[in-house]
Amino acid sequence: MLSRRSFFAAAFVAGLAAMPTMAQAQKVSIALDWTPNTNHIGLYVAEAKGFYAEAGLDVDILPYSDTSAGALVANHVADFGILGTISLMTQRTAGADLVATYAVVQTETGRVVFNADRTDIQSPKDLDGLTYGGFGSAWENALIGTIIRHDGGKGEFETVTLGTSAYEALANGAVDFTLEVYTWEGVKAELENVAQRAFVYADFGVPDEHTTFIGSSQTYLDANPETAAAFMAATQRGYAFAVEHPDEATDILLEANEGMLDRTLIRASLQALIDGHYLQTADGVIGTIDPAKMDAIGDYLFTAGILRDADGAVVAERPDFGPYYSNDYLPQK
Repeated sequence: MLSRRSFFAAAFVAGLAAMPTMAQAQKVSIALDWTPNTNHIGLYVAEAKGFYAEAGLDVDILPYSDTSAGALVANHVADFGILGTISLMTQRTAGADLVATYAVVQTETGRVVFNADRTDIQSPKDLDGLTYGGFGSAWENALIGTIIRHDGGKGEFETVTLGTSAYEALANGAVDFTLEVYTWEGVKAELENVAQRAFVYADFGVPDEHTTFIGSSQTYLDANPETAAAFMAATQRGYAFAVEHPDEATDILLEANEGMLDRTLIRASLQALIDGHYLQTADGVIGTIDPAKMDAIGDYLFTAGILRDADGAVVAERPDFGPYYSNDYLPQK
């Protein structure tokens, strides 16, 4: 039989064993915005190379679902998520608990695209009166209208909402132009020898933007600042590794998603992200969010009447975009 002293000693040891220790990994979840692709490659690299484990993290990369990553993060179902600039700005303005914490790309990856044999399209004003294969957002109409008017046109065009089938419709001539992400759909078109020409948004009056972020909720960041910083640092290492070792990074993404992806497309897309200095700028900036870009795109969306409040009304006063993002959780030089 244990003595009274031995009993309490045994209970104390058992209590210590039940308490979390520094050696126990912190669980972190991140929701994808789409099926796995090169925008996500740093996550898979950080997992496979042990960067998360070294940071004391057990990271769960949640598969893409019908519920947007932004909604999962804002409702505190996922700790982090892949967020688009427009969705971040619109959802946050409407009251969603979202904060961008890592810029996956440093500059705009989208473009207006059309078939190369369209000799009648020489500049954006030639898109007036043509048919656009779209995706159903107010942002698209504002974007295209700005580009056309900046070139001297009226900004008047027909829209057919098609979603991802817009690319097939463009190829067969059912629509005249659409929007695409160069580093994915554009690269795919090049691999398939589909000749295209394009207009870059920033050349025609639309502010440059980061396009894609990793973000969290302010609720999570306030409660878990050290975990958030560890996750950001390890994730940044993952993307940096992908830039330096694209062949190995490609293999890692493929192995993590066996049978889902085409190696040729993944490798070419990653090279486009590297060569275009999207993942990391020519002077080495990686992950950092540019305040000037956030203000510029925010101002554009506000002026265009795209930002709405929780009741669905167009906001009458320009929001303060500072709280929409934070670089505080990235490694500080």
